[in-house]
Amino acid sequence: MTQARIFDPRSCFLGEGPLWHPERQQLFWFDIIHKRLRSRRDEAALEWQFEEHFSAAGRIDADTLLLASETGLWSFDIDSGRKERFLTLEADKPQTRSNDGRADPQGGFWIGTMGKQAERDAGAIHRYFEGRIETIFMGITIPNAICFAPDGRTAYFADTPTQKILRQPLDPEGWPEGAPELFLDLAPEGLYPDGAVVDAEGALWSAQWGAGRVARYLPDGQLERVVQLAGSQSTCPAFGGPDGETLFVTSAQEGLEHPDSAQGLVYCIETGIKGQQEHRVRMTR
Repeated sequence: MTQARIFDPRSCFLGEGPLWHPERQQLFWFDIIHKRLRSRRDEAALEWQFEEHFSAAGRIDADTLLLASETGLWSFDIDSGRKERFLTLEADKPQTRSNDGRADPQGGFWIGTMGKQAERDAGAIHRYFEGRIETIFMGITIPNAICFAPDGRTAYFADTPTQKILRQPLDPEGWPEGAPELFLDLAPEGLYPDGAVVDAEGALWSAQWGAGRVARYLPDGQLERVVQLAGSQSTCPAFGGPDGETLFVTSAQEGLEHPDSAQGLVYCIETGIKGQQEHRVRMTR
């Protein structure tokens, strides 16, 4: 069985949204509830404190990230820490915040929203692409597992309480084409899909909330391997590292009455399998 080790020992109440920046060789992730962005570079622990909840990121260029928050999408200058909101997100819904998100192969950015108290059906999934944003799915409670097949013609997503991961065909520009179909039903095993990422071979790695594990499923849905984590509330995986074969996994203390020192950390696993390089967000045509 593949072993996980600690990548960063700082606890997050709700660690989420890991992003490996290939040009900087640097991992970024969020502690959503405590309104922080964190990173490590050259053994240095980095942190930025925000005024609202931020949850997901995409890379724009070597110096700039796209950040998603409860009020909008922002450009973030990594070296200075300056940020600027360029687009509002559910501005008429102060009861919601952003959650899981990821850039797609066409250069779009998908971002899910949810109620701050996880109110049923209060969330949605939106796609930002070349300067505009559109709502693509509505009536979602906890959007998660947003990730993409290497060919850019399939997206995956989950509404965690349903215990199902769906597969969505995409058109050549990355917009949904037709209705989503069932990819995995984890209810018989009592598992709850949180974040997910697809590797270069097209297999999906699913972090499973409350199970302390990340599971790899082949494109036909067959379970190929399971990686156990000391952090029971595993939240989201991301591939990175110098060879692209390291899987980073965030975790949380949320939902645990007496969390021990293993909870809320960022873990890493040497998989021997290459991940996809995180896609760049296209801001305009």
